[in-house]
Amino acid sequence: MKTEKTEEKTRYSDQELEEFKRIILEKLAKAKTDLDALREAYTNNGENDINDTSPTFKVLEEGYQVLSKEENARLAARQQKFIASLEAALVRIENKTYGICRETGKLIDKERLRVVPHATLSIDAKKDQYKRPASPAAEEN
Repeated sequence: MKTEKTEEKTRYSDQELEEFKRIILEKLAKAKTDLDALREAYTNNGENDINDTSPTFKVLEEGYQVLSKEENARLAARQQKFIASLEAALVRIENKTYGICRETGKLIDKERLRVVPHATLSIDAKKDQYKRPASPAAEEN
């Protein structure tokens, strides 16, 4: 009598990993293009300046430019973090550990990985993360 083991899948196949790699590489290329655009925006020394504007508008425009450059710099920093996350996902693909939840050790759902390819937590682990108190003081309440 032959007994079949129904083992839970512990990692994605090489073919599945290749699919995720393509998704990540596409997102990575777009993210780098977006980062270049953001950097260009906050380091722009182009000809669209305020040198020929009346003093009243010049002050307002300079204030706006500073805020705009700060916002673009913040967005660029966020984009750099996203790029680093995508690159880390590529390393996990090479190590064949991609798609494994770092909390539960189970596979993250394929649909989640297709939408958020740099995810390291399953939906359940992510929900549990929000349920946990932020500090020991919060546990006492």
